Amino acid sequence: MTAPCYETVAQVSLPDTIRTNFTEAGIQLDGILDEPAWKEATRISNFTQRELNEGELATERTEVAVVYTQKALYIGAWCYDREPDKIIAKELRRDFNHSVDDNFEVIIDTYLDKRNGFLFIVNPNGARKDAQVLNNGGSFNVNWNGVWNVKTSITAEGWFAEFEIPFSTLKFRSGLEQQVWGINFERNIRRKREQILWQGWSRDSELEFVNRAGALKGLSNIEDKAFVEVKPYGIAGMQLNRRDANKGVLNAGGDVNYLVTPTLRLNLTVNTDFAQVEADRAQINLTRFPVFFPERREFFLEGEDYFDMGLGDRIIGFYSRRIGLNQNREPVSIIAGARMLGKINNSTVGAMSLQTAEQGSGENHSPTTNYTVLSWRQDVLKQSSVGIMSTNKYAQGRHHSTTGGYARYSTSSLFGDKNLMAGGAYARNYNSDGTPADASAHRFFVSYPNDRIQFDAAWNRSATNFNPEVGFLSRDNFQEFYTELEFRPRPTKNFLRWIRQFSFKPLDMNWFIYDDTKQMQSFFYEIRPLGFETRGGESFEFNIQRRGEGVREPFEIGRGIFIQPGDYWQTRYEIQASTFSSREFSVGTAVNWGRFYDGKITESAFGLNWRASRYLNANLNYEHNWVSLPEGSFHARLVNSQIAYALSPNVFGSLFGQWNDEDREAILNYRLHIIPRIGTDFFFIVNQLYDTSGLGWKLTQTLIIGKLIWRFVL
Repeated sequence: MTAPCYETVAQVSLPDTIRTNFTEAGIQLDGILDEPAWKEATRISNFTQRELNEGELATERTEVAVVYTQKALYIGAWCYDREPDKIIAKELRRDFNHSVDDNFEVIIDTYLDKRNGFLFIVNPNGARKDAQVLNNGGSFNVNWNGVWNVKTSITAEGWFAEFEIPFSTLKFRSGLEQQVWGINFERNIRRKREQILWQGWSRDSELEFVNRAGALKGLSNIEDKAFVEVKPYGIAGMQLNRRDANKGVLNAGGDVNYLVTPTLRLNLTVNTDFAQVEADRAQINLTRFPVFFPERREFFLEGEDYFDMGLGDRIIGFYSRRIGLNQNREPVSIIAGARMLGKINNSTVGAMSLQTAEQGSGENHSPTTNYTVLSWRQDVLKQSSVGIMSTNKYAQGRHHSTTGGYARYSTSSLFGDKNLMAGGAYARNYNSDGTPADASAHRFFVSYPNDRIQFDAAWNRSATNFNPEVGFLSRDNFQEFYTELEFRPRPTKNFLRWIRQFSFKPLDMNWFIYDDTKQMQSFFYEIRPLGFETRGGESFEFNIQRRGEGVREPFEIGRGIFIQPGDYWQTRYEIQASTFSSREFSVGTAVNWGRFYDGKITESAFGLNWRASRYLNANLNYEHNWVSLPEGSFHARLVNSQIAYALSPNVFGSLFGQWNDEDREAILNYRLHIIPRIGTDFFFIVNQLYDTSGLGWKLTQTLIIGKLIWRFVL
């Protein structure tokens, strides 16, 4: 379909530059862009499709303008739509799922380093989401919550958005009379599955590739004020126990944030508390390797991208869940800590030190411990970097350190406009009471992540004695040889028009060997004869897998059922399918079946999503594994469900429940989040634990708490 021609009232601007004007008049943040400042501003309108029809004009008119005051940057978006009744917008809460709604996105590279940026997203309902983008889209901090606001309106002409982003939220270089920032915009029209961008609209690019952003010019003499943010909290509640005495919950503490420079922030925390954190999602584990639980605590999530040692997902040099949680994932009090994050010229620095309290006794005893992490990363060439990092643990007179360095080469101009990344990392342990030989790890990788051809290869090694005590190993004593090749052709307009993109995978291999004996530890090989995504948003995959396991020691796979030492080879088959997630109802399912050690297995997963309205969304997920072995058979089941509701972008909550037949426990978590004003939060939490091992459900514990986090700026 050829995009329509339409007239525009936008003023003329350069194809890759947008100019901002200073305004002394106030902007009333209401989503109605009728102030004189907007009428006088220069608008850009040259948006181009990335999807579905790369290179064609947008089918709906979109315009953007930027103005600023002494304190904030304002962005206006005119998202015209000739069929406004078909706009898809059923999310309202903060940090909403933006992939299923119409939305408008802004990314700002304040350093103009073409590597990092601040991402701001809004949907037609005014739901907002933000994130920090690092390494030119290579990593994200989706849990960053900046202090900013946005309002929207929907009319017979479409929908419109008005952003207010305080300069105190945006870190930028100081002392410049004229600022030039990187900036880019994206609009998604879900019913058409249309994605349009101002710059960098190639399918081998994305909005997060800030090196392909346009330029924001016209910022003059932005105020560089000292910034002190104080965020005290108070918490009160009650824990009701079935077997033990009930006890009250009363606590207080807080954080102080100080901008040492516009690009470097110091954070001090006292009596750090994580009461508002959601419960971990249970996982079925039918392997002999540990389960990884992602970090959910905002304090650690905010700076996690500063503390990446570059060793990949198998070998994590710094795993923040080692701090403030014991081996049973139970909280350990954090007395106080300090953290400094930011950028100095072309260097990104991170430093953090936290002291935990002594707690528990016997096997659950946790001594008072200091955790200190230091990181430095230097920008080199156009998109590349080198760095060093050290994680340290001090407890009972003993010091442990995991220290290493890494380098990463990145380019988005290979063969003109293709992406390529390559790099390596090395780390080593040090223990004050003696370091065993060969306590090191490394990773070397190359990646060609492009639209039609994707190729990856890596060599990872965790030596026999490598043990990052403030890190995480998905397995130890291993070497991994990994390679993957995927072809993703797109049909021509006259052939299989209903297919958006195919996926054929002739090669996907993970070969693990024991580092000490060089014998097989695990083997995985997958081919994909057919996979595709339709233009309507449905997807399908059929995969054939060959697996191997080299078991050294017996381990329990089910209650009283053990896998004995030996080499096991298994062939498995897998089908995955899902419907378009932006619809009112959407489903996804996966089935995997075949050999399992010396028996058989059928793994199944099913998910149902109901997007009832902007105020109510619900989902149900069910996993069921049937395992049949010569020693016996068993089932492993997991079910969880969430009902999420929102009264406004600043009042929302959820009810989450989960159960699995391994622990035979059910967990219910109710969470209400109220934002009285941007930067201030109130949480009301109810957690309940049920014993389901007998007949019926028996309530064993209830925790009811309220927590207020207030924000002051000095």
